[in-house]
Amino acid sequence: MSDDFILDTEDLERRMQGAMTSLRTEFASLRTGRASATMLEPVTVEAYGQQTPINQVGTVNVPEPRMVTINVWDRSMVGAVEKAIMNSGLGINPQTNGTIIMLPIPELNEERRRELGRVAAQYAEHARVAIRNVRRDGMDQIKKGKDHMSEDDQKFWETEVQDMTNRFIKMVDEALEAKQAEIMQV
Repeated sequence: MSDDFILDTEDLERRMQGAMTSLRTEFASLRTGRASATMLEPVTVEAYGQQTPINQVGTVNVPEPRMVTINVWDRSMVGAVEKAIMNSGLGINPQTNGTIIMLPIPELNEERRRELGRVAAQYAEHARVAIRNVRRDGMDQIKKGKDHMSEDDQKFWETEVQDMTNRFIKMVDEALEAKQAEIMQV
């Protein structure tokens, strides 16, 4: 192998891992009929003149499998938190009791399950595209460095990048399969 060219495979792997982490976060925000504190992560509240994540204006708890509660610290923020949840598209109607907002998680009907399955597939496709973009960057780096390496070295690096890409695409497919099974579970 040539000493002139070394591909930063750690950087490529870190970037592909970032796509997987992002996918897991997006999957966690999909409501599957079970309560989860992570389903509120994408929801932000207009608080003190700026958009703030819900977990920074109150304590999010999951006291039972079909209930999420938010104990809002500032009584004046209760209305804003309630409004943010209703406008979030989660399909949950908050119930307020003082500073505690209760979010009962309804059963999912078949149509909503299929719709969530399609959304999960879109999230997975975005992750695949991000991984392929990282692959393309790696291949571009190899092409730029081909004057400094033999054909065998070039083939070696291309195979390394492709193997890494295949491994991460497989991880995305497995995560999607698991999430769709969870969504369709009654």
